[in-house]
Amino acid sequence: MRDCLRHTMLCSLLALPLALTSPQASAADSVVGRWKTIDSDTGKPKSIVEITQAPNGVISGHIVELLNPSKPNPLCDKCKDDRKGKPITGMEIIRGMKADGGGEYSGGTILKPDEGKVYKSKMELVEGGKKLEVSGCIAFLCKSQTWLRQ
Repeated sequence: MRDCLRHTMLCSLLALPLALTSPQASAADSVVGRWKTIDSDTGKPKSIVEITQAPNGVISGHIVELLNPSKPNPLCDKCKDDRKGKPITGMEIIRGMKADGGGEYSGGTILKPDEGKVYKSKMELVEGGKKLEVSGCIAFLCKSQTWLRQ
C-alpha cells in the first residue's frame, strides 16, 4: 500500500511542472488577453482592447481604455446598431468571432467606433502570439491593423 501511495505522489509531483507550464504554452496560441490597437493611418496607439472567450468558444472584444481620446468619455454617435450613443470605453467592438485553428479566427464582426461601421472580420496571431493582425471588410473594401499584446 505504501509503495502505491509513494508511486502516486511521485507521479503527481512529476506532473505538476507540466500542469503549470501548459497554460503558458497555450497563451501564445490564444487571442484571449489585452491588446494595444494601433491606428493604421497614423501608426499611433489608439486603445486597449480586452479579448475574451465564452464557454461556447465565441470570441468577443471590449475597449477597456482609450489612449489620448479627442474628447473625454466619447460616445459612439456614428453607430447605427445597439451601440449608438453609448460610451466607447467599455464597448464591445468584436462580436461572434470563432477560432479556425492555428491562431486564426473568423466568422465575426468588428466595429470601428469613430466611423460607426461594422466590418466582417478575421484575426490572425503572428510573431508567436505577440501581435494580432486584424482585418475588416465591407464587400471588397478591407482595412487591417496590427495589434500588440499587452
